[in-house]
Amino acid sequence: MTLHSSIESALDAVPDDGQHALVACAVYPALHTLVFSNLHRLHMVDSFVMPTHNMVLASNGAARPATVASHPAPTRLIPAGTEIREVLSNSQAAIDCAEGRVEGCITTIVAAENHGLRVVRDFGAVPMVFTVHQVLAVDVESDRLVAAGAAL
Repeated sequence: MTLHSSIESALDAVPDDGQHALVACAVYPALHTLVFSNLHRLHMVDSFVMPTHNMVLASNGAARPATVASHPAPTRLIPAGTEIREVLSNSQAAIDCAEGRVEGCITTIVAAENHGLRVVRDFGAVPMVFTVHQVLAVDVESDRLVAAGAAL
């Protein structure tokens, strides 16, 4: 298993040989775009439900952080009137908070603890759907024709 900073970067890195798969969180904001832009090379083959680690609003000290880093999906957990800085993952949100780029973050309890952050609010575990996408073996000539057609 290899972790990537985004589903898009994972798709770019995985060979088109039919032997690899991507696992994506169903609430990933651009999942629909990824799926429909890659029908020629991705095939959804399975899904499963698994709870996340507890989702938390954490801070690097502030009781009411003014700026909060978050992946786009859980931004509704951020208090109204707070400046939001979108990042690629819950882990990156915790890193940005720990490094002082923002005062708070929406992340997992595990990431908050790993980075020494203070939990301001614990939202609990979230039952989450994950999708499994097989990366199909792609005929290079067919792939080029699809790309050329999209450019027209």
